[in-house]
Amino acid sequence: MAYKPEDRHALYFEAILQLRDVEKEVIDFVEDEIERVKLTVAKTVPFKNGIDYYLSSNSLTRALGKRLKERFGGDTKVTSSLWGVKKDREVYRVTVLFRGVPFKKNDIVIYEGDEYKIISLRKDIFIQEVKTGKKAHVRYNDMNWIKKKED
Repeated sequence: MAYKPEDRHALYFEAILQLRDVEKEVIDFVEDEIERVKLTVAKTVPFKNGIDYYLSSNSLTRALGKRLKERFGGDTKVTSSLWGVKKDREVYRVTVLFRGVPFKKNDIVIYEGDEYKIISLRKDIFIQEVKTGKKAHVRYNDMNWIKKKED
């Protein structure tokens, strides 16, 4: 992952994978996947609440974002911007943002004043009320309404 002076294209990237509010397990998974599919990392930029990976492939970065969401839950946003024109073709750079969730399956949380158990973190957050068994789902955009119960 280090820049080598003899590699003149080492700083080239097509996509940025932004990880925010994630556990070390997610970062380890990303680094293993980057190694497995042999993605070139132009650079990494650490932040207080995450890390950015500058990667060599739009499609592989999008696929990695999808795998992150399937495996860990969380919110994924994909944006692209026109970077330039190469051989009469528009070239886009993609940014994939993955924001983790502050709770895990089976955690007890507070939602709308009641206790719920996290059932699943897939397309949405699926929860079940502890007292009544009533099930509900919450979109990741609304996950700030769910608070982890303090012990």
